[in-house]
Amino acid sequence: MIYVDTTSASSWRHSSGLARVSRRLLEELGESAKPAKWPSMATQPANGDWILSPELFSEQERPGFTDFLGHSPCRLAAVFHDAIPLKQPGITWPKSVERHPSYMKLLARFDRIWAVSSASRDELAGFWKWQGVRSAPQVDVLHLGSDWGGVARATGAPPAPAVPPRIVSIGILEPRKNQTLLLDAFEVLRGEGIEAELHLVGRVNPHFGSPIEKRMAQMAERWSGLHHHAEMGDKELESLVRSARATAFPSIAEGCGLPLLESLWMGVPCICSDIPPVLENAAGGGCHVVRGNGVAGWVDGLRRILSSDSYRHQLAAEAMGRSLPTWASAARVLRESLA
Repeated sequence: MIYVDTTSASSWRHSSGLARVSRRLLEELGESAKPAKWPSMATQPANGDWILSPELFSEQERPGFTDFLGHSPCRLAAVFHDAIPLKQPGITWPKSVERHPSYMKLLARFDRIWAVSSASRDELAGFWKWQGVRSAPQVDVLHLGSDWGGVARATGAPPAPAVPPRIVSIGILEPRKNQTLLLDAFEVLRGEGIEAELHLVGRVNPHFGSPIEKRMAQMAERWSGLHHHAEMGDKELESLVRSARATAFPSIAEGCGLPLLESLWMGVPCICSDIPPVLENAAGGGCHVVRGNGVAGWVDGLRRILSSDSYRHQLAAEAMGRSLPTWASAARVLRESLA
């Protein structure tokens, strides 16, 4: 039996990337898995079972957890997402910055690790080398699913975009997601007389999101096409994305970048930054990569996809024609490896 660690995810109401990974893997693992929470998961599994943790953790949050890792009655596996709190401490939740070094050290005590991208795998290996870890577990890459639960993949003709054209960007409002860059680019495009809508979907980061929220409010007074959706259900979000000319993903740090994959699943092109984890998913087609991730590049990319039907059609066709990972395939990898 695979016991999936849902200690934190079971209480989350928001649909963050971490929450989606935990919930979708548990769903697709089906009868071979059960949810488990700390501290009860210290006694539930038996010899021959596995605990799979897609969560972040620390001794401070889970008293006794470090000792448990050294005396676990079963084998231990984990999904590693990223090292962002170490790389971008100035724009990361303080709790995450405090927890992350010890979390990454504790991962070395597990039996198997899956990273959500090759870039994340290399970051974890580099951290362990820096820390002098001599006996590290095997780390493979787990390709996360691009499919939303119950959402059919787009096939045939590209979805018809709305008029006026709209760009949709999904992610918590914070400096890491880089929505300010989108606002800067649209200021330029509006000055050129290009009519379009920008929909930003995501809650506001309580530590770092206020300047972005203030900037949006100021722009909204002059531009009726700017929309912020702090909360949106999956069905409503699916409808919004399918109606978009493209999605936008200007992030400066990611572990994987699920919104890009989910956009391609629905046949909607994505304009994205060129950071390594995003490039891994953009390489198969359907994306316009902005090299350098600067304002000028975003203005050029947005202008092209907003004004050229043929270019948009080309990217949409690439999105619908390429191979994309699914949550079922991710669960199959785990099920077969943890047998």
